Amino acid sequence: MILKSVLAAAVLIAAPSFALAADGDVGGKYKVEGTNFDGSKYSGDAEITITSGTTCNIEWHTGADANSTGICMRNDNAFSAAYVMKDGSVGLIIYKMNDDRSMDGIWTLSGKNGSGTEVLTPAN
Repeated sequence: MILKSVLAAAVLIAAPSFALAADGDVGGKYKVEGTNFDGSKYSGDAEITITSGTTCNIEWHTGADANSTGICMRNDNAFSAAYVMKDGSVGLIIYKMNDDRSMDGIWTLSGKNGSGTEVLTPAN
């Protein structure tokens, strides 16, 4: 009887942490709003597919020549991705995760000077 009470108490204590873990999941579809190196704006959508407890795949659709795919990783409230553009350029983006599941990022491309910005907002 004591064992059942202890197990029931453990489940009740752990239940809120499971809910928080699910709320913090980055998987899903996002709206994309960003700025290029020259300050011009772009938009589109992205989809993040979870592959493990900390890693994922990401795919952006931001225009005919700007679509890209990559790998991503979460560490606490930091979220980063490395990706390859259609022209073969390699990119890196680092996001800060916000409480509302949106992410504010800064990105760059290999062989280029400067950086752009990007915001991902959950679409679902």
